Amino acid sequence: MGHTPLLMAGSPGWTEPATAGHTAAGDAWGRGSGQTPSEFLENPSQSSRLTAPFRKHVRPKKQHEIRRLGELVKKLSDLTGCTQVVDVGSGQGHLSRFMSLGLGLMVKSIEGDQRLVERAQRLDQELLQALQKEEKRNPQVVHTGPRHCPHHVVRWVDPTALCEELLLPLENSPQSEARLLLTGLHACGDLSVALLRHFCRPEVAALASVGCCYMKLSDPGGYPLSQWVAGLPGRELPYRLREGACHALEEYAERLQKAGPGLRTHCYRAALETVIRRARPELRRPGVQGIPRVHELKIEEYVQRGLQRVGLDPHLPLNLAALRAHQAQENRVVAFFSLALLLAPLVETLILLDRLLYLQEQGFHAELLPIFSPELSPRNLVLVATKRPLGETFSVLETEDS
Repeated sequence: MGHTPLLMAGSPGWTEPATAGHTAAGDAWGRGSGQTPSEFLENPSQSSRLTAPFRKHVRPKKQHEIRRLGELVKKLSDLTGCTQVVDVGSGQGHLSRFMSLGLGLMVKSIEGDQRLVERAQRLDQELLQALQKEEKRNPQVVHTGPRHCPHHVVRWVDPTALCEELLLPLENSPQSEARLLLTGLHACGDLSVALLRHFCRPEVAALASVGCCYMKLSDPGGYPLSQWVAGLPGRELPYRLREGACHALEEYAERLQKAGPGLRTHCYRAALETVIRRARPELRRPGVQGIPRVHELKIEEYVQRGLQRVGLDPHLPLNLAALRAHQAQENRVVAFFSLALLLAPLVETLILLDRLLYLQEQGFHAELLPIFSPELSPRNLVLVATKRPLGETFSVLETEDS
């Protein structure tokens, strides 16, 4: 959430706030810094720290993320002597591609969606060809060693079971020497939890995990993980709190300052909920797929489209007077949502500290490092873990490469 986490007083590993993990990089990219990363000062759509072939098909947010996490993984791999990186929940393979073709790492890329894997493989070949053409045009650029595309595997990772494929070495990495580093860029819900559990296996030497979609965590199973948090009174995190922890405070603060019509969405969604509960009381807070240009719709038009998206009859009779009364409460709804959103950093901190403590309770070494600019990537904390202590070297992982 763009904040430097503070361990809760009395928890394992707690220190005084002055030494609780603040670093120059963490403070510079902390909440509310308002600073644009230097890589986007010249062009807000293109990172100056990535060459053109690595930027193609990649949004600015993702450019920033794959570069920062990829560089951290490379440093961590070198420090721990890992021979192979496993990117879990790799999607279209942007991170895997940068780590393999950009940083020279041996990468296995695991994704459950066959279509995404097929697209990733096409993008691999496209990038490989672009890099080869670039080298021919510019012979001064020296690339040492052969280029290896990621090895893609179509596989759903069950958070509750061991995934043998995840732990298998690549063919050119001998079984007896394989040391794995597990990573996941915004691995959804329990998938991040699965990474932690697989890290406990002897084949795995290091972990770099960035989580998201906390509302999809199972309870129990995905939270709490640590004995310490499990023993806390009132440690329960209902769906509403976990869902709120996924919102971006920085982005929402800008929306409030602009006071644009897009804020109307909150009031419209609240009005839709009253109609849903009257029509089907057991259906509470169903997910509603995005409705475009909400601010241009009348409230009854929004409700009709929303009903259709949750599987209800869009032609249900509506009480227009009641809907208008709801719409008149728009400012109060925005105020309520804003107050609820203030809890987001606290909830996310609890979830991430629970994961850190889970690893520490088993004798592993773990830190939470802020590596992304929160203005670009609100889920900006990476959980880094190793089997042997790195000491002060942990702080090197979050620094920018020159």
